[in-house]
Amino acid sequence: MGTPRTLRGRLALTALVTGTLWVAVLTTAFNLALDNRLRAQADDVLRTRAEAVATTVEPRPGGGLVVHEPSRDRALDTGVWIYEGDRAVDKPPGAPAALQRGADRLAGRAEAFTDVGGPGATRLFALPVRDAGGRQVGTVVTSVALDPYRSTADSALTASVVLALLLLATVYLLTRLVVRRALRPVGLMSAQAAQWSEEGAARRFGGAGRPAELASLAANLDELLDRLAAVLRHEQQQAAELSHELRTPLARITAEAEWLAARPRGPAEQRASHEAIASAAATMRQICDSLLSEARTRGDRSPGRCRPAELARSLAERIGADHPGSPAVRVLGDEVTAGVSAAVAERILMPLLDNARRYAVSSIVIECAAVPGAVEVSVVDDGPGVPAAFVPYLFEPGRRAAPDDGHDGAGLGLALARRLARAAGGDITLGTAPGARFTVRLPAG
Repeated sequence: MGTPRTLRGRLALTALVTGTLWVAVLTTAFNLALDNRLRAQADDVLRTRAEAVATTVEPRPGGGLVVHEPSRDRALDTGVWIYEGDRAVDKPPGAPAALQRGADRLAGRAEAFTDVGGPGATRLFALPVRDAGGRQVGTVVTSVALDPYRSTADSALTASVVLALLLLATVYLLTRLVVRRALRPVGLMSAQAAQWSEEGAARRFGGAGRPAELASLAANLDELLDRLAAVLRHEQQQAAELSHELRTPLARITAEAEWLAARPRGPAEQRASHEAIASAAATMRQICDSLLSEARTRGDRSPGRCRPAELARSLAERIGADHPGSPAVRVLGDEVTAGVSAAVAERILMPLLDNARRYAVSSIVIECAAVPGAVEVSVVDDGPGVPAAFVPYLFEPGRRAAPDDGHDGAGLGLALARRLARAAGGDITLGTAPGARFTVRLPAG
């Protein structure tokens, strides 16, 4: 898209071209209509004169014509030929040879018009003279010079062209003025955007006091800026979360390394320090993998499909193999299809199953059900449930209900699971149950 100045010039040029076409069409139509009108007037003059002269011509009963003093009327006598058959009974004196030949060709013919002496120089008209029986016995030919009519047409053409040029110039100037005034708010919005970009101001255009089109544009731009600001806040929050969560295991690694380097340690102490360092490094890797997994999932536009019940049975077998002493996991419900990939569904369900495994007493149940437009997967355990005081902070990253329970988690599991679910168009909610009941809502596949 060009700048307002370039756009203003393009719109003005477009208006000029359009106006030129319309003016050319109208000017041509006007001059054609005027030319036809002038020719019709010349034909009327010729016919009227011919009919007036014909009243002075009387056919003889035995043949021939009698002309009753046509020479007394100079207007009728000028440019008039009277023919008896092919013979000219009367003709104008001093007629040019070309004009005379044209009149001779019309003798004995029916009504006809013709031009002689060059394009539009002189126009002739032939009017038959008939006797009482309807037989043509003579012809009256009249002529008129077309120069006055041509002069009128040329003057009208010149005047119309001059008027058209003036009209085009006026249209061009008015179009530039109107376009400049119409694009002035756009130029102001562009200047505001440039200034806000330099200052980093979190301002918005707003639609108040703007034309309807610009109000819609301003609303769309504000919505775009809001989305960009939300993305920026999310990235800043993610960076802050990553920094916060990595601080503790990194400090532990640093402390253990300094403790080992401070003085010689025995084999048992070294082994304990190495295990502590390895555990902290594993925690850091878990934190990085979790946050980066969430970032990749947000950027993935391929929803995929999976069967939550089949995935739940696979996860239950994995938990049973990795944690032999954990309660058995039962999968209930329908074989529904969710509109997310199996990898994303696994990242959402795994933190819920991991929590249920740690807190369940004897039973973990996964329920799959189809609801209008979505699929719900509930993870239910018979443990102590979520403390009421901790419910408002349940899905906040870095929060743990019991930090001293010996679990090495970073407090990101539930937060990541909800973030992934919402990114996929669903959500995670905490329900009421004797223990804990987490319900995952995913789009239907």
